[in-house]
Amino acid sequence: MNPLDQLVKTLSKLPGIGSKSARRVAHHLLKADRQWVNDLAEQISMLQERIKNCEICGSYTEDSPCVICADHSRDRSLICIVEQPEDINTIELTGDFNGMYHVLGGVISPIDGMGPEELSIGKLLQRLKSGDVSELIIATNPTVEGETTALYIVNLLKESGLRISQLASGLPAGGDLEYADRLTVSRSLKGRRTLLKPKTGFKAIGNPQNKPLF
Repeated sequence: MNPLDQLVKTLSKLPGIGSKSARRVAHHLLKADRQWVNDLAEQISMLQERIKNCEICGSYTEDSPCVICADHSRDRSLICIVEQPEDINTIELTGDFNGMYHVLGGVISPIDGMGPEELSIGKLLQRLKSGDVSELIIATNPTVEGETTALYIVNLLKESGLRISQLASGLPAGGDLEYADRLTVSRSLKGRRTLLKPKTGFKAIGNPQNKPLF
């Protein structure tokens, strides 16, 4: 196997990269500027040496604690629980959350050998002992494993007095109900929001006698 084929084989192991995409990337690297390729190789080789997990939240960072945990302007009474460090960036991009984070490092999945002990749940409990936290927002993925993990955390902390919420999930904006799967529709129904609350003594418009409309 020549170096090109070896590179293609290695690149194809990356998430979301199939053999065809891997071969395109490899050929692009062959034609690219040599200095750019050398810089890329150096950055990859230094990645695991310079990047580590934040000692507080578990996110990826060069300096620990990370920028978010070191920012005293953020609301420390809120902790958003996510599965992986990359999930933090997704939430940060919304600009709607100013609290703290806690990375579990995965989800409960017996088939993959992942139990509660393999996750950073114990570290989460240690953070809660400070008494500064009033609400946990569970932002695990809407999968069977994600839901199982969320339920485990809720049961573990049900006597804590904390407010525990979960990200709403359901039909995406612009989505078509016809093509939604059953689980998505079910979660949309359960997470529905009230648009109008009936008032006491309500009378239907155009029905002064308040007779049944149907």
